Amino acid sequence: MAQKILVVDDVAKNIKLLAGILTAKGYEVITALSGAEALVLIKDQHPDLVLLDVMMPEMSGYEVCQAVRSDPTISMLPIVLVTALDPSERINGLEAGADDFITKPINLPELLARVRSLLRVKELWNKVQAQAEQLAEWNQKLEQRVQEQLALLDRLGRLKSFFSPQLAESIINGGGEDLLKTHRREVVVVFLDMRGFTTFTDSSEPEEVMGVLADYHRVMGQLIVDYDGTLERFAGDGMMIFFNDPIQIANPTVHAVRMALAMQQRFGLLRVMWKKCGYDLDLGIGIAQGYATLGAVGFEGRWDYACIGSVTNMASRLCSEAKGGQILTNQKTLARIEDKVQAEELGEVTLRG
Repeated sequence: MAQKILVVDDVAKNIKLLAGILTAKGYEVITALSGAEALVLIKDQHPDLVLLDVMMPEMSGYEVCQAVRSDPTISMLPIVLVTALDPSERINGLEAGADDFITKPINLPELLARVRSLLRVKELWNKVQAQAEQLAEWNQKLEQRVQEQLALLDRLGRLKSFFSPQLAESIINGGGEDLLKTHRREVVVVFLDMRGFTTFTDSSEPEEVMGVLADYHRVMGQLIVDYDGTLERFAGDGMMIFFNDPIQIANPTVHAVRMALAMQQRFGLLRVMWKKCGYDLDLGIGIAQGYATLGAVGFEGRWDYACIGSVTNMASRLCSEAKGGQILTNQKTLARIEDKVQAEELGEVTLRG
């Protein structure tokens, strides 16, 4: 696109002369016969440079310069004053805001050289302005993105208080609705239960019971997260955890067994601490692998994520049979991890139900 030059002079033949020269050099030329008309065209046509006669009736070139420089929207527009006045009058032009001068009678090579020079400056200014606007737009988008991310983190933090971290992140990222739909999948279910807890609660103050539960839930809960388990529920000293849903993982049986071993080890430390307070508590764990039906259960305003099937019953019954410090599983589940653990055969056990 050709660069646009505004020629301003109250003498029509002077305009015609300058317009002809500049048009021949490939510039787009617009013209004005007065200072007031020039200001209107500057606002409407957005020229890249102005060739401005100084001596004009009603509004001089100096006054046009001052008006342009006082308006922030056009203040960087290059202005060349065309004058036949004494060179000392250039001081007035500089004070008014002119960028350069051409003396009448006009020297053609000098005119074109000054025009090219100032148009290069204007082009650079336009690039700087465009970059500044783009940067401001990027900053605005970045700020908006940061606010969205902060809101996302806040939502994720609140969801993690109710769901497993994997499920919470899936819901936040838009995949939670599908995960919450009823579906069937092979999972590994782990049940925990404290031995001696009922006796302990019958003989202890409520504050003592709550303190023990707080330590127990904190330690077990962190291990559930560390080993990618999904906590379905906890009721007092009992917990149900399952693996391979809602997020599928490689070797869920290995995750479950390693978590159970870590739980027995960490519980041993708690047991020593509680023993000093006179609390005789221990932990039994049951693990089973099989297919289950999973999905959201509940009602509007209160939903849980449930794992339902015979595999949960098997894990629960194994947990009930486990003595303090034991981890019980069945032959089917053990077959998945025989090369990774040492196991002792308990013998045949008749499970309730």
